[in-house]
Amino acid sequence: MSRAKGNLAVGQSGGPTVAINSSLCGVIREALAQDDIGEIYGMFRGMRGLLKDQFIDLRRQSAQVIEGLRHTPGAVLGTARYKVTPNDYERILEVLKARNIRYLHYIGGNDSADTSWRLHQLASDAGYELHVIAVPKTVDNDLWATDHCPGYPSAARFVAMALRDTGRDTEAMGPESPVKAVEIMGRNAGWLTAAAALAREEEGDAPHLVYVPERPVSVDQLTADVRRCYEEREYVVIAISEGAQEAPGKTLGEEYAPREIDTFGHRMKGGVSDYVATLLSGKLGFKVRIDKPNYLQRSMMICASPVDLEEAYRVGQQAVKEAAAGRIEGMVSLVRDPGRQYHCSLGLVSLAEIANREKMLPAEFMNEAGNFPTEAFLSYARPLIGEPWPPYVRLAKYFV
Repeated sequence: MSRAKGNLAVGQSGGPTVAINSSLCGVIREALAQDDIGEIYGMFRGMRGLLKDQFIDLRRQSAQVIEGLRHTPGAVLGTARYKVTPNDYERILEVLKARNIRYLHYIGGNDSADTSWRLHQLASDAGYELHVIAVPKTVDNDLWATDHCPGYPSAARFVAMALRDTGRDTEAMGPESPVKAVEIMGRNAGWLTAAAALAREEEGDAPHLVYVPERPVSVDQLTADVRRCYEEREYVVIAISEGAQEAPGKTLGEEYAPREIDTFGHRMKGGVSDYVATLLSGKLGFKVRIDKPNYLQRSMMICASPVDLEEAYRVGQQAVKEAAAGRIEGMVSLVRDPGRQYHCSLGLVSLAEIANREKMLPAEFMNEAGNFPTEAFLSYARPLIGEPWPPYVRLAKYFV
């Protein structure tokens, strides 16, 4: 494999996470250690920055700032959702050649993998040597060919902590305000919603019902599930994906969903908790409260998983190592090692294998009723979110 001497460009794409800057730190640190890499450019607002020839000089950043990236949320380079089209190709090549960019690393999810694949094909067709190694990132955890995605463990930890605490709040309200519905990110895949189950410390703790897009739930089942749970404990906490379905291809509460379409043609999701509140209030007469954490799920550094931050750094570092070693295209993957002690090794998969593919929650990760994750999922997810939190207590009910 050849090793080109040239400059490096790195960009951040899609929704930020608390770990995306840790990956950027890994990229910068490793690039600084490579003799064949000259300038280190940060694409300002992803592909839009490349097209506008707007780059941030990353070599001029202080060591303190670079280290601080490992614990800074957001996306410090600025991010964008931009779908590259053939109309952009001439301009992209012009910028790459003018700045002698030979190494390119895009940090993002499914759509970013597609962008990376397009850049690789463009350079290959033009006979321009460009090493494109993508860095995975998405709280949706739906990238193909990797055990999990940087960003997901921290978002999963936030969801579990939120459900744990709002569960106690709802338990305290009891019959006065007995139902809480928490709407969780997940357009098509239920990985993040399933993480709500990690909140349970003992049987009966919240959440009591978990609904994911992969397992459609009818109005009748939803109503019956809530009635049963209420009869058991006088309060019910529901974790429900923004992409929950009533039937395959039919969003639950379709009329409540926004009509917005993003630049990649994805219809925005949301509104399912409003629908559930209206439905349950009408059918069961319960007062239903809703929570929509929305972007808090991906942006709360206080809830970051140490496992996530460290792995995110490693995948960024590995991307540069792969490119500097001559790899022409690919995405760094996390490969879970066998054994009782959790650890992931790093691999590399072709961008062609990942682009425009989504990894859904496996059937065995949800129970037969489709309303709660199984122990198989919990065993998969528990090691990712880091150390457990301090235990809560309950009073023994010694009524006098």
